[in-house]
Amino acid sequence: MTRKTPPDPADKFDDEDYPAYTMGRAAEMIGATPAFLRAVGEARLITPLRSAGGHRRYSRYQLRVAARARELVDQGTPVEAACRIVILEDQLEEALRVNERLRDAASAAPRD
Repeated sequence: MTRKTPPDPADKFDDEDYPAYTMGRAAEMIGATPAFLRAVGEARLITPLRSAGGHRRYSRYQLRVAARARELVDQGTPVEAACRIVILEDQLEEALRVNERLRDAASAAPRD
């Protein structure tokens, strides 16, 4: 029987999606309030994970997304609209990546 080694706790520090930050710390890191984080959660821009005690926990990726929404809100955009803009920006970025991969694949394909 092969013995599995336990996961290295340090690996979590490199994981962009690991929910390492409490609401208070997350808000502090992006210069917002806990109410702002709740608002972007209600707008479904981010969905924080919950600790065993039911507290919201945020990942670095979620904080980057929330920080972008905060920039837009600081410029006068309503929270709901800011969240929609961030979602559309993310979708555009993904579409551009897919197009680039398809272009690369097409240029590498043998020609008849």
